[in-house]
Amino acid sequence: MGSIERFNGRLRDECLNKHLFVNVNEARQIIEEWRIDDNTDRPHTSLNGLTPIEFAIRPNRGQTQNGLYL
Repeated sequence: MGSIERFNGRLRDECLNKHLFVNVNEARQIIEEWRIDDNTDRPHTSLNGLTPIEFAIRPNRGQTQNGLYL
């Protein structure tokens, strides 16, 4: 549950609070651009400095069952 709250806080701080949306379509477009950037371009400390895409395609060698390196 903490990770959901952390995500919601980041979405609000980094996207929602920075834009005044004119309509729902504009909101969808801006939020989608933020989502793509967050998942492809920005490293995450919880993923050892990898982007989520890099984390998803990394080799599985040396990982525990839940995907973490020891």
